[in-house]
Amino acid sequence: MTTSETETFSTKSPADGATLSKVEATAADSLDGILEKARAAQEKWADRDIEERKKAIEPLARRILQAAEEIAKLVHQETGKPDVEVLLGEVLASADVVNYWCGTAEDLFEPEELELDPVAYPKKYAFVHRVARGVIAVVMPWNFPFALPLRAIVPALLSGNAVVFKPSEVTPRSGERIAKLLDGLVPEGLFTVVQGGRDVGAKLVASDVDAVIFTGSPVAGRKVAASCAERLVPCALELGGKDAAIVLEDANLERTANGLLWAAMMNAGQNCGAVERVYVVEKVAAELKTKIAAAAKALEEGRDYGPLTTDAQREIVRRHLDEAKEKGVKVLAGSLDDDEAEKSDEASEEGSKNEKKKAGKRPIRPTVLEVETDDLLLMKEETFGPLLPIRVVKDEAEAIRLANGSKYGLTASVWTKDSERGETIAKKLRAGVVTVNNHGFSGAIPQAPWTGVGESGFGVTGSHYSLDICTRPKLVLVDENRAKRELYWFPYTPILRTIAMALVLARGGASSIGQRIGAIFTLISSLPKRLFSS
Repeated sequence: MTTSETETFSTKSPADGATLSKVEATAADSLDGILEKARAAQEKWADRDIEERKKAIEPLARRILQAAEEIAKLVHQETGKPDVEVLLGEVLASADVVNYWCGTAEDLFEPEELELDPVAYPKKYAFVHRVARGVIAVVMPWNFPFALPLRAIVPALLSGNAVVFKPSEVTPRSGERIAKLLDGLVPEGLFTVVQGGRDVGAKLVASDVDAVIFTGSPVAGRKVAASCAERLVPCALELGGKDAAIVLEDANLERTANGLLWAAMMNAGQNCGAVERVYVVEKVAAELKTKIAAAAKALEEGRDYGPLTTDAQREIVRRHLDEAKEKGVKVLAGSLDDDEAEKSDEASEEGSKNEKKKAGKRPIRPTVLEVETDDLLLMKEETFGPLLPIRVVKDEAEAIRLANGSKYGLTASVWTKDSERGETIAKKLRAGVVTVNNHGFSGAIPQAPWTGVGESGFGVTGSHYSLDICTRPKLVLVDENRAKRELYWFPYTPILRTIAMALVLARGGASSIGQRIGAIFTLISSLPKRLFSS
């Protein structure tokens, strides 16, 4: 969608097919004015101490919880996900984000005192302060339209920055709801939502901002990185995933089956941290596949899973299914045949024309597949849908090798009753987040870092590590020395060279104890001559 030629845009709900309220698009040529106001507000906001900023943002948690039902309904309408997922994964998790950052703010932003050698640097002290970047652009996707933005917005604001937030054009109203929740808590202009399509996002990223926090696809992430590199602006990129789970012979299979199914199918699989590959050792493979298939068949449409949010994502999943069908992949649960869904969609459109009751998109049923090779789209490319391929491996070593064979490296999991063994394997996996006997839920823990490697990007959200994109370190060093010169200042006299070599020997360059002792005596006799001579 190109919003430079339109003033409003709308979307249809994947949940019930209803046309949602129109949203006013932000004209690309208005960004300069928005950023100017943001910068003016940020300068005054950054002058407040951390206690004041914390007190301003603290009420946001209560506001989120009080609006829980409204937020759940809105996100359900925009994405199609069950409202219970919104309540658990977006509403409660977001309140936790606010409480974590406000509860730890004073400690996290306490200046760090440096230890200085009193001989080399007499009468000096230094502190490292976290300083706000300035104006931060936050560009977010549609799959978690409430929780993902707040994971970036809250620490950015608390750090003393202004934020210009571009939500997905698929879920613009969730972005507006965040702005409404912040209204009156922070100064006008400090937090602004800009609406529209990719053109608005690209314009924002390329504008006069001081940092960019982006979550999206690797293709878009490369463009963001290139744009930021042109202006030497830091960016944090959280991109896609092809997350692997390793199931060992001693795993609790009942828990493992339930955990893997949830991790794969939550939000209809539209989760960068979803399980998209399972490698199970052959000793327990048959039993695990039976349990997962049975659990998948028991999931109820509407209650446990909804439709894919966008037509574009549906096409990607369909392409992965079509290739699997062509290559004879065995289906354990669900279906490779999407004809039924197509007919349902067509009937819905026809019914709408006849002013019959509108219907949403037909969900793709949770599908469990048995694969024998990784040479498939659904094993190599991010599916972002309700597909769970399972491959049998001979042992732990093969499982680790295959899990690490992906170009992505976001999350992974190891399933075993031996916790120590699980931790050992976790350290070998090429991923930013590894869980033993669970998967992916740490994204809801605000004090836990969420990050990846490879095409999963190099951004960090959650924990104090994420402050590196929101702030920069600033050293303030105070020198209370009143001597007329420092040891290392001009002139570079012969005695200064003698002192320099004595320091080299005393600090470890000496070839014997005697030589080191001699160097210490040289320093004792030479330093006063250097420091106090005229």
